[in-house]
Amino acid sequence: MLLSRQKPAVGPQGSTPEKEKNKRQMPKVEDLLEKRDYTGAITLLEFNKHAGKATGDTDLMIGYCFFHLGEYKKAYEIYLALSQRPAADSTTFLNLGCCCFYLGMYKEAHENCKKADKSPLQNRLLFHLSHKFGDEFELLTHHSKFEDCLLDQLCLASLHYMRGHYHEAVRIYKESIAEDSKREFLALNVYVALCYYKLDYYDVSQEVLAVYLQHFPDSAIALNLKACNHFRLYNGKAAETELKNLQEMASSSFTFASELIKHNLVVFRGGEGALQTLPPLIDVMTEARLNLVIYYLKQDDILEAFNLIKEIDPSTPQEYILKGVVNAALGQEQGSREHLKIAQQYFQLVGGSASECDTIPGRQCMASCFFLLKQFDDVLIYLNSVKSYFYSDDCFNFNYAQAKAASGNYKEAEEIFLLIQNERIRNDYVYLSWLARCYIMNKKARLAWELYLKMDTSGESFSILQLIANDCYKMGQFYYAAKAFDVLERLDPNPEYWEGKRGACVGIFQMILAGHEPRETLREILMLLRNTTNPQVEYIVRTIKKWGKEQRLNMQ
Repeated sequence: MLLSRQKPAVGPQGSTPEKEKNKRQMPKVEDLLEKRDYTGAITLLEFNKHAGKATGDTDLMIGYCFFHLGEYKKAYEIYLALSQRPAADSTTFLNLGCCCFYLGMYKEAHENCKKADKSPLQNRLLFHLSHKFGDEFELLTHHSKFEDCLLDQLCLASLHYMRGHYHEAVRIYKESIAEDSKREFLALNVYVALCYYKLDYYDVSQEVLAVYLQHFPDSAIALNLKACNHFRLYNGKAAETELKNLQEMASSSFTFASELIKHNLVVFRGGEGALQTLPPLIDVMTEARLNLVIYYLKQDDILEAFNLIKEIDPSTPQEYILKGVVNAALGQEQGSREHLKIAQQYFQLVGGSASECDTIPGRQCMASCFFLLKQFDDVLIYLNSVKSYFYSDDCFNFNYAQAKAASGNYKEAEEIFLLIQNERIRNDYVYLSWLARCYIMNKKARLAWELYLKMDTSGESFSILQLIANDCYKMGQFYYAAKAFDVLERLDPNPEYWEGKRGACVGIFQMILAGHEPRETLREILMLLRNTTNPQVEYIVRTIKKWGKEQRLNMQ
């Protein structure tokens, strides 16, 4: 759900033509560019070209317009043709390099950039290419050539943003805004708003963004960010409402925004249409791949999610987190310690980083790291610090309740488990087994038994039955322990199950003797004992019946 790399214009809007001008007068290219009407400018330039009125700069300007429309491939084709002319100049190669960069053709971008004369723009492009290549030495070399000017500082801020250093980026942007006495660079507010969005300060992001939208209400980037803020602050429906204005614009001058809209609508609609929309966008938008991975995770297609993300070399906190989640899910599904260890390392990297340690995702990562290490007291330290943000979040509550139960706080764990509404989670074996244990530990064995009765016969129901039998026995709730061991014995004639049932039956007899259980329970205990052919049964039955006769109880 990250924004497009296309930057909104920073100049003022074009002035309205004076009324006294002839309405049929041909508009000027410069006026159209000032209005950011790149489609109109292309139409006029191509008309002049076909009419034989082209100048030496016509193709360059057409390429410029396509570039600013986000039509990088068309701009690339124009600049490529110009570069093959004998008289191709340095600017052509540099422009071609910029197109290659936006198309993800970094090697070609570097080759063309090197053919251009040295200039501040060339240095900035090489700076970003060094980042893409992971060449820190070259990065520092080009960084050292930066001057204390706006464009170089904005280039540095963009790198901070891409590396997740949002506070550093905000500092540079705010300093640039403070120095902008003429208020010419209003678009910097969009960049600040975007950083605050990434820092989860959605309200602050909205406030900063409003400054720009007052002057440029038709900005595709700003409207999209506003919709994303609404998605985080409210819900997908509110975000989609904000996106309607952008949808109307995307069919006109802002054609580049159409793919962005399609992508974000999938996110806003909870993954609806993901398989139709996201795969074609994987090579266009990095976020499309990440959101498709999230879609597969939600569909429990863990292997498909892993295959899609395994080739990604993570560079942002979001990528590290997602790779951690996928590896954790695959490790738990396949019982792979290797994948679980990789997941734990990814979570620790994010949660322990200076930029993320105080963010909500950072704290969740540390909680996940300790969860995989089974250090549940540490898990609770981090989850307690963010629980107010996730009161109604079923996934959060599922993990929170497990940590509470694993730490022995069964009362609170039971309450949190019962808050969960998601049916898929409520039918999950992990949920049912933990809830059953909480019921038993909270002296509510009957509710645990009812959980088992509602389950279909399967390996999972057998495991729940074992849990009920053993936990109830351990907690002295012998009635339900006896019932559970009785069913287990009938399903599997294991001597251990008879021993468990025998001990539970004797235990409940002792409780009846002590007056802690109703005497009527003896009749059912006798029925359970008679389900076993073990010779020890007769001695126990005789003892119980003898006492019952002395107490004048009806044992039939």
